[in-house]
Amino acid sequence: QVQLVESGGGWVQAGDSLRLSCAASGGTFSSYIMAWFRQAPGKEREFVAAISWSRGLTSYADSVKGRFTISRDNAKNTVYLQMNNLKPEDTAVYYCAARPGYRLSTVVSDYGAWGQGTQVTVSS
Repeated sequence: QVQLVESGGGWVQAGDSLRLSCAASGGTFSSYIMAWFRQAPGKEREFVAAISWSRGLTSYADSVKGRFTISRDNAKNTVYLQMNNLKPEDTAVYYCAARPGYRLSTVVSDYGAWGQGTQVTVSS
């Protein structure tokens, strides 16, 4: 059973940076897609970024392009989300997600494994 554990959230000021980590276990991740989603209070969970574990292909939401970078460390079975130039509208609970296969997806229901989430708060 795939288990995902996020870390690295916190409270920062606008313009600051944070790096989120997602430690994965219980699967053969070379054939997985890993993604980050976020959910702000009162809003739907939304796609942030995704990466194919084997080839490193990436996809980003328009709202974070040029500011966020998703990457993975195969040796550590860990996926990262580097977030730069954070804005108050980035405030949300950030979730790591995983799905088997090779197709990048931005759809919440395509992902069957989820972490518990980590809070990111950006003040203006």
